Amino acid sequence: MKVLLQRVNRASVTVNGQIKGAIEKGLLLLTGFGKGDSETVIRKMAEKIAHLRVFPGKDSSFHLSLLDINGDALVVPQFTLYADTKKGRRPDFFNALQPDQAKVLSQKFVAFLKETGIPTVASGIFGAHMVVSLENDGPVTIMVEM
Repeated sequence: MKVLLQRVNRASVTVNGQIKGAIEKGLLLLTGFGKGDSETVIRKMAEKIAHLRVFPGKDSSFHLSLLDINGDALVVPQFTLYADTKKGRRPDFFNALQPDQAKVLSQKFVAFLKETGIPTVASGIFGAHMVVSLENDGPVTIMVEM
């Protein structure tokens, strides 16, 4: 599993002109699922994301977690995180999980994030064409892989 997280002041995802998910201060999570990912892996990732210290505290730029600041999460499925561009001019997505399996894991990932105690966990629609709007904070952008 890959998660590209961005610390945001606000973010939203729109499908067909309608906002499907929106958050205030927190994390935008672009998520990709690869071959070999399992429920165990995504549960660990949810815990890691909830507790990862990427928000400023009194003494450091990276002192507080999403839970510490009572922040929100917006999950946007993005299989393109598994693009392989080593050969040719067109990305290859061979290592991405099949869409039907990835959709199930995406839904479970959202549920696991909610179980951690994050107050608001919003999400886009798996497989849809989405427009993502955000206001970066920092900017802080980190790739997390498991």
